[in-house]
Amino acid sequence: MIDLHTHSTCSDGSERPGRVVELASAAGCSALALTDHDGLAGIAEARRRAGELGIELIAGCEVSCRFEVGSMHMLCYFVEDTGSVLAAELGRLRDDRDVRNERLLDRLAGLGITLCGAELAEEAGGGVIGRPHFAALLVRHGHASSSEDAFERLLGKGGAAYVAKARLEPAGAIALVADSGGTSAVAHPLSLGLDPTALGRVLGELSAAGLTGVECYYGRYDPGTRAELVALARRHGLVPTGGSDFHGRYKPDLAVGSGTGDLQVPDDVIPELAARRRPARPGRNPSRAGG
Repeated sequence: MIDLHTHSTCSDGSERPGRVVELASAAGCSALALTDHDGLAGIAEARRRAGELGIELIAGCEVSCRFEVGSMHMLCYFVEDTGSVLAAELGRLRDDRDVRNERLLDRLAGLGITLCGAELAEEAGGGVIGRPHFAALLVRHGHASSSEDAFERLLGKGGAAYVAKARLEPAGAIALVADSGGTSAVAHPLSLGLDPTALGRVLGELSAAGLTGVECYYGRYDPGTRAELVALARRHGLVPTGGSDFHGRYKPDLAVGSGTGDLQVPDDVIPELAARRRPARPGRNPSRAGG
């Protein structure tokens, strides 16, 4: 069992990186990728704990990409926290996230909802503040009935307080990861909001641009959906990857390794991804855009 999609307190998860590794070990995982949003800060802690527990740790992250409909997130694997062009770009994305959070506080205040920055920081456990932390406070203070309600009415795309953050162009993100010696995969592809024909067309275009894989074995997908996505990935020469999308208490239905209970990501995904890596080299800086 492996899990190639997890989050810690270094982005919008509720557990420390080392604790995510411990949960993976308890679940019987032989390998784990920590894929926090827009950052690699948790990799060192996770690697230390993985070494102690005898689990393979794959350094990763998840970045947001510009896409006109739905939401496109790119999972990045075999990337390190220093010395790469990806690490430099992630620093800029994190700076933009701080600006976005300030604007989000202002938007909520304009709606008559005041949240305390110190309480947000406490909710984030000293890590990066993200929208799940806003949602948790909105629920706690009676402004939303659930996290899902908070995102639908206020925080999500189209919500009353929504603030876009800087995003990479998909082809630029793919090139950036490749130039950093890593591989890329589209996360939870149904979030793109496309019908099967359109999804196939987009994946074909991204494959031609150098995309390595697509997340077919996703924590919340049913077996039939996973099988259909695996077939689609293979048609476009992509590696079918997978993971739980663990966020701890912010997505309580998703457990490390098993997702909602029946997730089983094949072990041979890792060597197949690794075989498609190329040596890191200086790369062009991809364009960024709001969205």
